[in-house]
Amino acid sequence: MIVALIAACEIGFWVLLAAGLAFRYLLRMPRTGLALLLCEPLLEVVLLVATALDLKNGAEPNWTHGLAALYIGYTVGHGHRTVKWLDGHAAHRLGGAPKPIGPPRYGMARARHEGTVWLGTLAAAAVATGLLQLAIWYVDDPSRVTSLESWRYVAWRAAGIHGLIALSYLIWPRKAPAGVPEKQIEQERVR
Repeated sequence: MIVALIAACEIGFWVLLAAGLAFRYLLRMPRTGLALLLCEPLLEVVLLVATALDLKNGAEPNWTHGLAALYIGYTVGHGHRTVKWLDGHAAHRLGGAPKPIGPPRYGMARARHEGTVWLGTLAAAAVATGLLQLAIWYVDDPSRVTSLESWRYVAWRAAGIHGLIALSYLIWPRKAPAGVPEKQIEQERVR
């Protein structure tokens, strides 16, 4: 049941996102579009409540409950950035706004960008760990919570791997190709 609900929340996320952007830019109803976009966190609340009720009704804690915690953590850590990125592209394609500025491509500006994205992954791991710890306390049976405990390590392992990738941009900053004008590189630094 939890896996189906996770899939439904993911599908619901994209449906609400598409509807919100369509109302904002195609139908020229920005308030309705914003209201639809603001409904997206409700999907995670539904998933959280359903997971808690599943555990309350005596379900054996398993990988599905851990996956639900990671999904909610990811949404908290990266959901806003994803929606903002897609909103910028929809505003450009559908609303006539200028093309959004992409992430920096070179040097320390790129390293700062990667570090910022990694902070979202850290937030995701922290939220997932907190939810998993609450579930462990809620179940209150050490013999039944080993799968939930293992998901904490999955969250932090993902954050660690992402951190190493972000760190690589700091240690080995990407240099601009010889043909790139200095003005474009300077714009990259400003972002």
